[in-house]
This record gives sequence, structure tokens and C-alpha cells, in this order.
Amino acid sequence: MKENIILHNYRVDCNDRRKSNKHNSFLIWVTGLSGSGKSTISNELEYTLHQKGIKTYVLDGDNIRNGINQNLTFSPEDRSENIRRIAEISKLFIDAGIVVIGAFISPYHKDRQEIKKIVGASNFVEVYVNTSVEECERRDVKGLYKKARNGEIKNFTGISAPYEAPQNPDIEIKTENETVEGAMVKIVNHIKEKLTYNG
Repeated sequence: MKENIILHNYRVDCNDRRKSNKHNSFLIWVTGLSGSGKSTISNELEYTLHQKGIKTYVLDGDNIRNGINQNLTFSPEDRSENIRRIAEISKLFIDAGIVVIGAFISPYHKDRQEIKKIVGASNFVEVYVNTSVEECERRDVKGLYKKARNGEIKNFTGISAPYEAPQNPDIEIKTENETVEGAMVKIVNHIKEKLTYNG
């Protein structure tokens, strides 16, 4: 099958799009437990970058599973496939010259390494939203922890399924001690140089 697939080269490439946008494109991967604050941080980050004229797009776990990945379960195998597809989508956004923000639990170290491999290490920024299970459960904004405790949700990360925390993330946000505004300063300062397009 693969021998019949021929990639086409188009006249406008990633560099042209980055030049047009006046900034580089890459993936900011926001990982952490359910309820840790990933979506809140991603939402605020996109707004902050948008205000600076940066072309952005947020890919969010629930939104992706409601559409392109609606056929996947929460088994370890399907979780990996979910992340693989998202990485490939992110790669397209990067090629389009857009800074893409991915907000996903992504509990397995090997899957996050696979994302980096797919999009390229230079296009990958890992943000670990470090919030304890106890705090996430206290917030329980979606009522998921309660359902997981009652056995209504199987393979729930942090309760009945593992979360492998990043060992060396590019940025770590401890939401129990840091404000959203503080997180924005930390992230924007980290990516400032990376955003700069040098032609």
C-alpha cells in the first residue's frame, strides 16, 4: 500500500507561512491530571499569544474525542492511538505556521516521547501542570473523580489508571502555589525566543 503513496511538494512551504505570520510555529504540549488546570492555562495562553498577534490554535482532549477520535476508548492502546493522531494533527498545524497548544492528560511517558518524535524535538515544548490528585479531586469540576470512585468510569487516570509525570518538562506549573497570571509569565518568557522568526 505504501508504495502507492506519493508525497507532493507544494510551492508554499512551512518557512513561507512562518515568514508571512512573522513568527515561528511549534507545539506547546500541556499535560497533567484531569482537573489540574490544563484547559484553563491553555485557554489563557492562547488569548495572551493572540493579543500579541501570534497565530494559534488549541487542541483539547474533550473536543478531539468528540470528533476525530470519537471511536477511541480509554484503554492504554486507544490512549496511545489518541495521542498519536493528535501529534500528527499538530504536525500539520506546525506546517501551517501556527503555534498549536495541546491540552491532554497524556499519562504515558512513551506517548509524550512519540509526540516529540513526530513533530520534531525543536518543535516541542512540554508544560507539566503539576497538581496533586487530592487537589484535582477536591475541584472535580466535571464530577469525574466521584464517578471514578464509584466505579462508573474505568481506567480513570490518577484513580484506576497511572499517570507518569514528566521528569524533565520544559516548564512546570504548580497550580496550588501559582496563579494563572504567573503561569502565563513563565510560559511566555520561556517561548519568547522560540517564537522569533529569523528567516
